[in-house]
Amino acid sequence: MRKIAIYGKGGIGKSTTTQNTVAALAEMGKNMMVVGCDPKADSTRLLLNGLAQKTVLDTLRTEGEDLDLDDVVKTGFKGTRCVESGGPEPGVGCAGRGIITSINLLEQLGAFDPKYKLDYTFYDVLGDVVCGGFAMPIRDGKAEEIYIVCSGEMMAMYAANNICKGIRKFAEAGSVRLGGLICNSRKVDREAELIIALAAKLGTQMIHFIPRDNMVQRAEINKKTVIDYDATVPQADEYRNLANAIEKNTLFVVPNPLEISELESLLMEFGIAD
Repeated sequence: MRKIAIYGKGGIGKSTTTQNTVAALAEMGKNMMVVGCDPKADSTRLLLNGLAQKTVLDTLRTEGEDLDLDDVVKTGFKGTRCVESGGPEPGVGCAGRGIITSINLLEQLGAFDPKYKLDYTFYDVLGDVVCGGFAMPIRDGKAEEIYIVCSGEMMAMYAANNICKGIRKFAEAGSVRLGGLICNSRKVDREAELIIALAAKLGTQMIHFIPRDNMVQRAEINKKTVIDYDATVPQADEYRNLANAIEKNTLFVVPNPLEISELESLLMEFGIAD
């Protein structure tokens, strides 16, 4: 089983990218599992056609610790197993600790048992690696391959670089590696060239460039992934191409994060900054 975590700046499209990529892999016949590691609990809704899945933490709060796996795992698009970690009540507790609790419970309940014949488990993780809880998938070896969703915008690149610092730290004591950058386009000038250059400086690759397309929003309004909504549109092929790139990927590295001055120089070089 390949264990993958998707990181990136808040609002960059991690959950959308994850679910559409998972749908493409499921379409290829892969046995998939998605673990949502975001208190918003929106990492599986497109795979479940909008079902408001009860989170692990909500289930623990209402039903106690005597749970069965079916209480927290729901089946979505083409058999994809879906879990939402959830978070504490607003203003109370630590969302990062919720992720730790959820993943530990899934292990105790046998969610990753070989009998399920999982080909992939995807962890969709909130924001930057700034908290021990959100870093858990890479810190404790739950995920071994990391893909960072970014764009040609300064803050998205800053977040990607920051995440690489976390990967480098945890790679020293484990097997976690960076598999590449996924550019979720914001139609920035020379965006693909910029992210290819950033990837090269980090020592990795831009594994795929996802063009901006309103078909993604149409599918989301209909509570579906693009492939589930209309498998014939060009955007569906973009996610299939990304899934194929991940399936065939062999380039896994310990990244070399940039200094802020280097990042700014890169932006200047490509004409993004004034």
